[in-house]
Amino acid sequence: MTEDAIAPHGGTLVNRMADAEERAAWDDKAGDLPALVLDARKRANLEMLAIGGFSPLEGFLDQRDYESVVRDMHLTSGVVWPIPITLPVTDEEAEKVADGTDVALRDEDGSVLAILHLCGRYRPDKEVEAKCVYQTTDAKHPGVKALYDSGDIYLGGRITMLRHPKGLPFADYRLEPAQTRVEFRERGWETIVAFQTRNPVHRAHEYLQKCALEMVDGLLLHPLVGETKDDDIPADVRMRCYQVLLENYYPADRVLLSVLPANMHYAGPREAVLHALVRQNYGCTHFIVGRDHAGVGDYYGTYDAQLIFKEFAPGEIQIQRLNYEHTFYCTVCQGMASAKTCPHGKDSHVFLSGTKVREMLSKGELPPAEFTRPEVARILLDAARG
Repeated sequence: MTEDAIAPHGGTLVNRMADAEERAAWDDKAGDLPALVLDARKRANLEMLAIGGFSPLEGFLDQRDYESVVRDMHLTSGVVWPIPITLPVTDEEAEKVADGTDVALRDEDGSVLAILHLCGRYRPDKEVEAKCVYQTTDAKHPGVKALYDSGDIYLGGRITMLRHPKGLPFADYRLEPAQTRVEFRERGWETIVAFQTRNPVHRAHEYLQKCALEMVDGLLLHPLVGETKDDDIPADVRMRCYQVLLENYYPADRVLLSVLPANMHYAGPREAVLHALVRQNYGCTHFIVGRDHAGVGDYYGTYDAQLIFKEFAPGEIQIQRLNYEHTFYCTVCQGMASAKTCPHGKDSHVFLSGTKVREMLSKGELPPAEFTRPEVARILLDAARG
């Protein structure tokens, strides 16, 4: 076994963070460079590129890699990559920068966060991108809407990150891929399972995680804290839920809680692949893929996110996926179960949709203990009351 449990995707963990000397040099030049201001969504992609979360990417995709990813989920190098990571700008913004030059990428407060080494620009066919990546061109789909609302010109090029934005939330939980890998080694974990969530962990999630913990050394609970849908539970509320859950129901020496600064795309199957590859970069050997992973509405089949992995050749994706079916609390079995283990009908199964949970909370009702732990339910209800 190598020093780490698993190699990063593509073989090398990318690090596009400038050292102190390089940062000072760029800061001296930045005032003379053309500049672009990044919104929260773009800043999240920038951070993921800089810290190696998107390894082997070193910057925003150029046209050839973009078209290859959209078309067949591979970079031109042949490495698997399912969702294009792009820097969209308006026509007016594009006119300010020239190909082959350096561009200062600024925060909304004017701070220079990074330098884009601009190699080229292109005008994408967004309908083709939507159809391939999201399997729909429906603007009601949140990922498609974000795509359509973004600029119509994409800029490509490597980035050099000078500093992170000020005041990033969850500072104590923002472990970068290099740091989680060190943490896993220090804990002696040789097999690590990752769990992706954008919602508070309920009993079905807990069941999947603990089933996986029976098989591996440790769990990385890795909630996504980038841009999500407006009606998703806010990240700070979710973090309080994770903290109280881990304090009361998990073995502390076998779980690591760390946030993922990426955005949600709601791209279903393709995003399941992205989430797996990102967790491989963080050092995880296994990844849980459950019901309708990264889905929204009725755009994807219940288990499409599991089936997509069969489209890749053996060895193209090294992280091992753990597929789980829809789980629930069975009032007859008096415990958590799935269709594989429970013989009873749906009238005995307790499972609540996100819509139903939000409806209960809006009425001041606690979700039942069969659905979520009482401590978590209380946090959700308190947050709903404001």
